Amino acid sequence: MAQVLLDKVSKIYPGNVKAVDNIDLHIRDQEFIVLVGPSGCGKSTTLRMVAGLEEISHGIIRIGERVVNDVPPKDRDIAMVFQNYALYPHMTVYKNMAFGLKLRGMPKAEIHAKVMDAAKMLDIEHLLERKPKALSGGQRQRVAVGRAIVRNPACFLFDEPLSNLDAKLRVTTRAELKRLHQRLRTTTIYVTHDQEEAMTLGDRIVVMKDGIIQQADTSLHTYQHPRNRFVAGFIGMPPMNFFDGTIRLRDGRLFFEEGALANARIASGPSGRKQRSDEPVVKEGELTLPGNGFTIPLPQYLRDALAAKVDQHVVLGIRPEHFSLHPFEGQDVKASIKVTVNVTEPLGNDMDVYMATQLHEHVVGRIAAEAGIELGVRVDMYVDTRKIHCFEPGVTGMNLSSGGSASAQEPAHAIA
Repeated sequence: MAQVLLDKVSKIYPGNVKAVDNIDLHIRDQEFIVLVGPSGCGKSTTLRMVAGLEEISHGIIRIGERVVNDVPPKDRDIAMVFQNYALYPHMTVYKNMAFGLKLRGMPKAEIHAKVMDAAKMLDIEHLLERKPKALSGGQRQRVAVGRAIVRNPACFLFDEPLSNLDAKLRVTTRAELKRLHQRLRTTTIYVTHDQEEAMTLGDRIVVMKDGIIQQADTSLHTYQHPRNRFVAGFIGMPPMNFFDGTIRLRDGRLFFEEGALANARIASGPSGRKQRSDEPVVKEGELTLPGNGFTIPLPQYLRDALAAKVDQHVVLGIRPEHFSLHPFEGQDVKASIKVTVNVTEPLGNDMDVYMATQLHEHVVGRIAAEAGIELGVRVDMYVDTRKIHCFEPGVTGMNLSSGGSASAQEPAHAIA
C-alpha cells in the first residue's frame, strides 16, 4: 500500500492538445479516490499515466516514495482492472488469476493459496475451472478483480470497470467493490463518467473538465458546496437548475431578480470546442432587465458574500430537491416561484415535476409525492433559500455563495 502523488502533471498531444493540464493531486495511503467527469475530460489519461501506459509530458508521479516517471508498468507495483476485463479466453479462471504470479516465478503452493483466498473473497470458487466465455459479465468482472487482488499491489487502478454491466448488476457490483476496499484497504484510483457511481464509492471524488481538476473533495461536501457552476451542474441527479439574473438591494435586504438572455447561445469550451453531450448545457448572452421573471429574497447570511455583486450579472442555482409545493419551515413565504406544471413522474415517495417559468421552459423539481397535481396549471413552487447557490456567469463560474474566488485547481492542494 502506498500514497500516490501527482505534481504538476500534464499530457500534451501533437497539435498542443492538452488532455491533462498541470494537475496536482495527493492520493493518501489506503484512500479510495474516484476521477469523474464527462468524456474527454482527462480522467482516463490521468489513470493511464499513473499506470505507465501513457507517457507524461511534464511533471512528476510518485507511488510511495518512488518517482515512477521512467519506470515501466510491470515494475510500478500496481494492478489495473480494465473496462473490457482483458481475460485470456483460452485459460480457465484459475489460470487467468494465477498467470501474473507464475510469470514472477512464485512457488506453486503460494500461487494456489493466493488464488483460492481471492476466489473465496469474491465468491467465485465454483467458477475456477470455467473459461471466460462460459461466464456472465458480472462473473468476468469478479475474475478481473481477483487477478488484481492476488498480486497484492501497492495501488489498484480501475478504468470504467462497471460500464459493460446492466444497471442492476452495476449497483450490486459497486457495493461489492466498496466492501472489498474496506477489507483490503489498498490505495485505489477509480475512473468513471457516472457521477452516482463516483459519489457512492469514493472517499473523495475528483471532478475534472478539459484536463483540469475542478474540485477534489468528499462526495457530500462536493454536493453541498460545489466550487463552481460546472461541478454544481455535473454532480447531482436530476441536475441543478440555473437562472440568469442580478442581485438587488431593497430596504437592506438582498433579492435575486431573474433576467432574460438576449442572443442566447450555447457556450463553447476551450478553443471554441462545443459542449459535449454529457456536459451540463450552459447558455451565454446579454442579460436584459427587467426580464419579467421571478424575484425571490436571499438569505441574510449571503449578504457579505454577494454585496459586491449588487446590480451585476449572476446565476442562481437551485437543486430539484430544494423545491416544494409547501413553504419550508422557518422560510420566508415570499421565497416562491410561479411555475406551470407540464409533466409529473411518480417515483414512489417522491416525484419529479417538469415545469416552466415565465422565462424557462425546462425546470425540474423533485418533491414529496402528492396526488391531484393538475397539468397545465400555474402554482407556487417554494424554494429552500438556505440551500441555494449563486455563481459567476460562464461554464465554470465560481460559487459566490461560499465566498471563494481562487482558482479551480486549489482544492487538490488544499485537501491533499
